[in-house]
Amino acid sequence: MYNDSYLPIVGKKHPAAMGQTFQALWSEIWEEYRPYVEAVMAGQAQYWADQPVKLAGRPNRPIGWFTFSWTPLRDEQGAIAGLMCIGSESTEKVLAEQQLVESMDEGYCIIEIVQDKEFRPIDYRFIRTNRAFVEQTGLQGAEGKLITELVPDIERDWIEINGNVAITGQPSRFINKSLSMGRWFDCYAFPIAGTTNRVGGLFRNITKQKRYEEELQKNAARQAFSLQLEDALRDLQSPEEIIQTACRLLGQKISASRVVYGEVDESQKFVYMRCDWTAVDAASVAGATKVMNDFGPELIADLLAGKVVVNTDVNLDHRTAQYADAYRQIGVRAELLMPFISSSKLRLVLAFHRFTPHRWNSYEIELGKDMAQRTWSAVEATIARAQLRTERDRSQAVFDTMTEGFGMLGRDWTVLYMNAEGLRIGDRPGQQIVGQNHWELWPEVVGSDLESMYRQVMQTRQPETLEYQHIYSDGEVGWLEVRAYPGVADGLSIFFRDVTNRKEAEEKLRDADRRKDEFLAMLAHELRNPLAPIGAAAQLLQLGKLDEERVQRTSEVIGRQVSHMTGLIDDLLDVSRVTRGLIEPDKATLDIHHIVNEALEQVNPLIRNRRHELVIRQAPQAGTICGDKKRLVQVVANVLNNAAKYTAEGGHLTLCTLVRESDVLIEVTDNGIGMTLDMTKHVFDLFAQAERTSDRSSGGLGLGLALVKSLVDLHGGTVSCKSSGLGKGSTFSICLPLFHPKTHSASSQSVENASQGAAAASLRILVVDDNIDAAEMLKMLLETMGHEVVVEHGPHRALERAKLDMPQVCLLDIGLPEMDGNELARRLRAQPENRDAVLVAITGYGQESDRVNALSSGFDHHLVKPVDTAKLLTILSAIKAS
Repeated sequence: MYNDSYLPIVGKKHPAAMGQTFQALWSEIWEEYRPYVEAVMAGQAQYWADQPVKLAGRPNRPIGWFTFSWTPLRDEQGAIAGLMCIGSESTEKVLAEQQLVESMDEGYCIIEIVQDKEFRPIDYRFIRTNRAFVEQTGLQGAEGKLITELVPDIERDWIEINGNVAITGQPSRFINKSLSMGRWFDCYAFPIAGTTNRVGGLFRNITKQKRYEEELQKNAARQAFSLQLEDALRDLQSPEEIIQTACRLLGQKISASRVVYGEVDESQKFVYMRCDWTAVDAASVAGATKVMNDFGPELIADLLAGKVVVNTDVNLDHRTAQYADAYRQIGVRAELLMPFISSSKLRLVLAFHRFTPHRWNSYEIELGKDMAQRTWSAVEATIARAQLRTERDRSQAVFDTMTEGFGMLGRDWTVLYMNAEGLRIGDRPGQQIVGQNHWELWPEVVGSDLESMYRQVMQTRQPETLEYQHIYSDGEVGWLEVRAYPGVADGLSIFFRDVTNRKEAEEKLRDADRRKDEFLAMLAHELRNPLAPIGAAAQLLQLGKLDEERVQRTSEVIGRQVSHMTGLIDDLLDVSRVTRGLIEPDKATLDIHHIVNEALEQVNPLIRNRRHELVIRQAPQAGTICGDKKRLVQVVANVLNNAAKYTAEGGHLTLCTLVRESDVLIEVTDNGIGMTLDMTKHVFDLFAQAERTSDRSSGGLGLGLALVKSLVDLHGGTVSCKSSGLGKGSTFSICLPLFHPKTHSASSQSVENASQGAAAASLRILVVDDNIDAAEMLKMLLETMGHEVVVEHGPHRALERAKLDMPQVCLLDIGLPEMDGNELARRLRAQPENRDAVLVAITGYGQESDRVNALSSGFDHHLVKPVDTAKLLTILSAIKAS
């Protein structure tokens, strides 16, 4: 038997279904359901959540989702006589979840654990994935497939961790690296309610972060070796000892066959190999003089220009292949050359040799550069200390050419010497400081960690290094790396350099990671809040014992919570599009009164619901502005909504407009919770709402005011906030420029001038953009200028088209599917037919790092959307003119 709720599934088989076996009635799905039926008939209840089902009785929706509960039925003797299946439709919930999941920036998946006969996890199959899953993992078409099908050599612990979550029912947060996939992931695995073999997963690709950490580790190892080198060189008294020791340590560190220290003569034609270090059974070349051009004039030219020379195989490198005999005589197959330039001339060369071909990695190169510089500095310092006793005037020139600050202090803290760079960094340029007391010259150092370090080195005679935050006379704050060594006459020798840029970069990276983590935690919190009542409502509906009124109330709960989740997702997408420059305002002349009135219509339900008193004071005269009506209404509505949300019920709100000489002012004032002075500085930052209250009772992701600022900036206006403190309300002020009609703008004139130039010179142009409308509009514009234009929307077809048509200019979007614009540019440069084409990046990514990446990938120009048409046409005119 079955009830009427099964009619959508039974369809035309009703009423003939009565009395038939499951296998006969649904033969087409019998094999799929057979394991579950047999398990129930064996006494094991089954639960199957959110399964797709073909709906024979609902032609307008052939597929629905149901949750089934299978229970064995027993006779009076306890024997299993049949089974009972209870099904509840979950189509709307599943569709809502799918929409939510597809919009997430985090990877998401549901997997089914595959177990052996002893119930140990041996594999897992992907049941559901989202768009971000493919972006984060690079795995295409994963649904329905085993992980071992997609990644045959996947690490065992991935299967064990997810299997343990399914078995124990306990979620797990873990960070794992897949060597087979070459990626790091921050994962959260959680059991799927009502199942014993399904696990959900949220994860994000943290490969960049991990690579940064690995780079930090490499830097730490490099720093440790620096200290080892400095310890080894500290007590050496002659340059020869320093060079020999440094060559030995460097050679052993990077497994070189030979390290040579060479000096170049004044003519820049000969190199004298002053000394070397060799590995076991390697021949020495110390004492030999060589003609540098015998080793390849092109390579030597790079060296003379101060470039680090990297040669993987002298027999294959185009610079040295014809000169292989010279290298063969000294046994060299690969070399790494570090130049030292002084007074615009090559003075010294530190050469690392390998007797077999070798690909020098970035760590070896950077370590070689750093250590070579430190070795030269140590040699210079040793020479300087020796000469200081007898020839202070000659040592002056040596120290003045150093690229870092150097000073010497006496035992009584008198300044004995300071080079020009030291005076500049120490903020005392032009002062006569020799003979004066150090603490009187730099009183701001007294009581600091730097003073403690100086006194410790003075007492222990052991070198120390410190990174010190320094405040300059103009109030600017900087960071210095200071190295103090025991100096002559029981004094100190001090080396220091400005490392402010590096410290700021590290701090920004840490802050970005912190904000990212805080937002992900907040997003998880906001999404779980509505999921809780939705889950409870779903469980109530599954009981099947609710009357019509309770079903209606339960449905309303689900609807409200789904609407709330949809709003969160819309906010995320909206702020993402605006901040990335993907929104182009549809501008028109507008009356500010109409904007305010429409915003009030949107927010009035919330204001009435919270019983706020709203006072409106609109300017008597019209205020005309130029902007996007929809977006400006959104701006005012967001500010009003914010005021209503953070003002207690029965509170007071005021909206005022004022038309001034050059702009229109909109002010929204409330007597709500107010904010601290620090909060007013960050209230328009992304996710700032998370810091406003500890209980987050008002909800939201802190995106509304960030969106307000972005949209106001887009219209050339400003937005600000002020508050007298917590509990004292807030005032938000929006200023938008008044519209002043002009008969002929300078920008339109420049476009016309560029257009006239372009019309006389036709170019073959390829436009590549996956946004069809944007590509077609750009094509139409260029064709009106007389150019021949073809359009492609995918990178692979663009490569083929470029090879056939050989365009003179390629306008490439960066954010392309499958292959980004930077990679497409590199591949175009690799095709002989397109090597000389002019490549122009047209993108929504406008940061300086984006421009640098584009130019390093082979682009000639970098334009940010919306494209400055005059600038583009000027570029095209210059191409034809050349």
